[in-house]
Parts: sequence; structure tokens; C-alpha cells
Amino acid sequence: MDEDGFVIVHHNDALRPSTPGYLDEIVDFVDFAANDLSAINTHIHDNPELGFEEYKAHDLLTGFLKSRTGWSVTTSAYGMATAWVAVYDSGRKGPVVSFNLEMDALLGIGHACGHNLIATASLAAGLATAEIISRHNLKGKVVLFGTPAEEVRAGVGGGKIRLLEAGAYKDQRVDISLISHPGITHDGALTRTSAFSLFRAEYFGKAAHAANSPWLGINALDALVMAYNGLSVLRQQTMPGDIIQGHITDGGLVPNIIHAYAAGNFVVRANTASRLQELRYKVEACFRAGAEATGARLEITQGMAYADHVPNRVLGASYTQFWNSLSPPSLIPIDQDMDLILGRVSASTDQGNVSHALPSLSTSFAITPGPEGGRNHTPDFEKAAGTKDAFERCLRVGKALAGVAVDVLTVPGLLDEVKEQWKKDMAAAKDLVVT
Repeated sequence: MDEDGFVIVHHNDALRPSTPGYLDEIVDFVDFAANDLSAINTHIHDNPELGFEEYKAHDLLTGFLKSRTGWSVTTSAYGMATAWVAVYDSGRKGPVVSFNLEMDALLGIGHACGHNLIATASLAAGLATAEIISRHNLKGKVVLFGTPAEEVRAGVGGGKIRLLEAGAYKDQRVDISLISHPGITHDGALTRTSAFSLFRAEYFGKAAHAANSPWLGINALDALVMAYNGLSVLRQQTMPGDIIQGHITDGGLVPNIIHAYAAGNFVVRANTASRLQELRYKVEACFRAGAEATGARLEITQGMAYADHVPNRVLGASYTQFWNSLSPPSLIPIDQDMDLILGRVSASTDQGNVSHALPSLSTSFAITPGPEGGRNHTPDFEKAAGTKDAFERCLRVGKALAGVAVDVLTVPGLLDEVKEQWKKDMAAAKDLVVT
């Protein structure tokens, strides 16, 4: 706009780039497929299944992909009944782009983390990318991974970690991994999650009568209570981003005995894997102190652990360009440092482990909240994740993710930049590790 000889550029106009390559075709394809995608999204949402039990989602998604021309589908892959792999191969050597589809729900509250939307967005993105490959005779291939059990339940989860350990991403020679996650507050490209470690602490003491001869006993519950109180004291001197959680599962049998056994489950989170290592040492010192003070024997059993998600800035810049071209409810800042600040979350995901194995992007997107404004892992969010509005927003994410994949397939040198950035990120993470 011209005013008194000056050209006025509005902030939103400055952030909104010209239409990136192939975007119009991606948008048209996803919009055309919207009815099929809506049916899949609704079916997954309305039929919630727990981790490693996502049989309906597995059959629905693999059956749909088998019906699509050019897709090769492997069901019950890599020793997991509900894991699967679908590949669209151009037959010409080139970049390999992948999308992860989460399918599991939460105990008692269904898809209160919106995994139906995650699956639908990745499915839309994978289908659109394959369509662009076919139309333009591009080199490379698309790989969709059905990844069970992202949520940790009873100490078990981490479907993506099992896929990594089984060599799934290496088998397909995957170059990049893309995924998204819904919430109610933020649209962003560079989501950084927390590292996470679950463990069980058990104390073994010696029973005795608490009134007649308490001196003959070794009180395992005292040891656990001392450790628990030690954690409370430790919290005064932890860093922002450090989280210590726990509960006592076994606290003795009756009040008139010295307790021979006590146990609890505990979770430690930190912003990075290196900080998690430091924090775990301090936390375990509290448990060792309980054992030392009482004479009880301590056993610590490591449970599930997720690495922090390290987003790839080069992939993030591509996503931001596509997202901001799709008339979204809110624009993603082109200042990536600001996007990283806004994208920091205390939650954890096994996509973090993927990001330490290959370049990864886990974007975030806001859906309209339910009437109570509940965030993830609430019944209110479960209702919001099943709405038409949430579905339409996840399709926008799918379009932008497809744009990133097509960029990697078509822009000369971009994949090299992605990999170089990943190497720098991993080197920085390694340098931070305290031994």
C-alpha cells in the first residue's frame, strides 16, 4: 500500500510468501480425497484402541492403502501385530521421504491426544506426495509407517523405538521422517519435546513386629519415604524443564509390622537427553540415600525411555513456507528461534528417538478447543479431536507436510542441507552429554 510516498508492508504480508512449487496440485489432490480421509479419521476416533492393540486402525489403514494404485503394503510388520509399512516407489533412485502414523488411544479417554488426526494428516501427506511423484515422474519414494503405542501404558510403549531397533527405517533407506501433533494453543514447525525416563524403585527390608521387636526389622517403607522426601527437596534446585513425578505402588501391608517391601514408579523428564542423564543421577542419589540410611536393599529397574525431539531447521523452514501459504488461522514465525521457543513442550514422544537416528520434523497445530478448553489427555480434548473443524485443520497440516516432502524430492541440494543440519544438531547433542 502506498501512503505519502512510502510503501507500507503489513506484517502478515511479509510472512506470507508467494505460492511454493506444487502446492496448488497438493491442495487439489487432498481436497479431492477429503471424503475418504474423513471416513478414516472418524472411524479411528470413534473406535479407540490401546497401544499394540490397534487392530481396527491397522486393518482400516492397510486395507485402504492396498486399494490404491502403486502402493506396496506390509501388514503386522517387524514383529508387531499392529505395525505396518506402505511404500510408493517411483522405481527411480532418489530421496526417500517418510511419514509416521500414530494410531493408539488413551485408557478410559479415547483419542484425547488426537492420534486420529496425526494418522490422517500423515496419510494425506503421503498420498499427496505419491501423487506428485506420479504426475511429474519424480525420482524417489514415499514410505508410510504405522507406528503403534506412542503412549506409554503400564511401562510399555515406544512403537517407533521398536521399529528403529528392528531396522525398519534403515531397510527402506529413509532420508527424512515427518509427523505432526495437535493441541489447542500453537501452530508451529519446530516442536522440541522433553527427554523422558520411567523406572521402578524397589526396597527389600526385613519384617518384624512393630511393637514387640522393631529393632529386628529393616523398614523398606522408611527407605522409600526418605527417597520420596529427598525428591521433594531436590526440586528446589532443579532447572527449568526438569520434571520429577512418582507414586508409591507398594507401601506395606498392615501398620503393626516393619515393612519388608516397598516400591514405586517414577518418571524423570528434562529438556535434553544430556540434562536427563544429569538429573537421573541426582534422582537416583535420593534412592541410594534411603537405602543407606535404613539398610534396605535397593533395586532400580529401567522402564520406557524417550529421547528429546530435535527438529530439523531446514525441514522446518520448508514447512513454514508451505503452511503460511495455506491461509492458516495463524502464521508460523519465520524467526526460527522464536518458533523454537513457542514450540518447547514438556511432553515426550518416541518420535524423539527417530530424530536422533535421522532428520525429523514434528510439527504442531492447534484445533478449536472443546467447551471446557481442555488440553491434551482430557475428555474435553477427545471431543474436540473428533470434530469437523479438527479434521479440516489436520488436512491443512497434511498439505504442508506433503509440500516439505516434495521440496526434498525436487529442490537440488536441499536434502544435503537437511542432513548437514542434522549432523550439526547431533554433534551439539553429543557434546552436551556428561559422562
